[in-house]
Amino acid sequence: MIRRCCGIFKLGTRTILLNATLSKKVAFPSSYRGVSTYNIIMDLDTVVSKLETLAPTTLAEPWDNVGLLVEPSHPHIVNRMFLTNDLTEDVLKEAIEKRSDFILSYHPPIFSPLKRLTCQSTKERIIVKCIENRIAVYSPHTCYDAMKDGVNDWLILAIGKGKIEPVHSITAKCHATTGGFKVETYIKDETQKTTIASDLKAISGVDVVTLPTLETNTVKLSLNCTDKAVLDVMQYLKKYDDVKGKTEIIALSKPPIPGAGSGRKVKLDQPLSVSAIIQNVKGHLKLPYVRLALGRNKSTDSIVHNAAVCAGSGSSVLQGCSADLYLTGEMSHHEVLDAVSRGTTVILCDHSNTERGYLSELRDKLTVLFEDKVDVHVSGIDKDPLQIV
Repeated sequence: MIRRCCGIFKLGTRTILLNATLSKKVAFPSSYRGVSTYNIIMDLDTVVSKLETLAPTTLAEPWDNVGLLVEPSHPHIVNRMFLTNDLTEDVLKEAIEKRSDFILSYHPPIFSPLKRLTCQSTKERIIVKCIENRIAVYSPHTCYDAMKDGVNDWLILAIGKGKIEPVHSITAKCHATTGGFKVETYIKDETQKTTIASDLKAISGVDVVTLPTLETNTVKLSLNCTDKAVLDVMQYLKKYDDVKGKTEIIALSKPPIPGAGSGRKVKLDQPLSVSAIIQNVKGHLKLPYVRLALGRNKSTDSIVHNAAVCAGSGSSVLQGCSADLYLTGEMSHHEVLDAVSRGTTVILCDHSNTERGYLSELRDKLTVLFEDKVDVHVSGIDKDPLQIV
């Protein structure tokens, strides 16, 4: 009798994956450490693909370095995923002790280009040890800042309930059609129809569709054009006097991605005092202290009707945002002074304290995303390097 089975076990120096029946075997490299009694497994490509569905890397800021940063040679099976805000050497030691196959580090451990991999610097040692231990490393960073129900949506819960929207919305990266302009023109002359349509189709960056109209012997040419092509199209149509006056140019705007963008602002359902919000922030972020700069002519009893937040460093995102209160990790001295002079109260909690708490919520999201096929853990020692003493 053939018994059906699925799992991973150790045989001598080799790790064997049992797949479907005991008579079918797939051998993994002897260096693979992810031996487990789990009956269900997930390969690296599938894990990365699922993470992309949660928060596409296209949401990231252009200066960021996100996605899969360290990729072990295939096959690589992910049994245990380890979540951290910052991948330090101590955190990596913890991940190795927990026999992790995959580290999701919110901040990218590789940001500036590495010219070599030695043991002379902290960043290089971390990457070398990940490679030696066959641990994949993935960083979402500003993808999770921007996505709906991401870090900033979690952070704004520290303020209170209300209508929430991004401080700066993100638009789709591309159009469903060619280019950014639609040109529509009407042609009556029978001899011109074929010639004009053919000539326009020959212009690079133009898609032409011929449409019927209710008017006898008249057709509408609908063109999707790139920024350069629209100039060539209009130059071409100039020589047809009876066509020029019947031509319309429509700029195609990229649609916003619902709920996605940098930072968050909220109009509170129930306005709160500054002191009440301070207590909410401390409780939400599990902090004994925060730093406070009261807006000009404001006190802790002043009422906050609307607020804006940005996880991490909020200076550029919050700049110019009209709000009674800002909540972020860090801002420069002069940026705080500018906000205060406008009557905006500022609460600072240090950079990663405004991000780290999201990892527990992320763990639950990923457990569902991976259908309980991956064991997801949050670092117990990851912490902000700064303390108030």
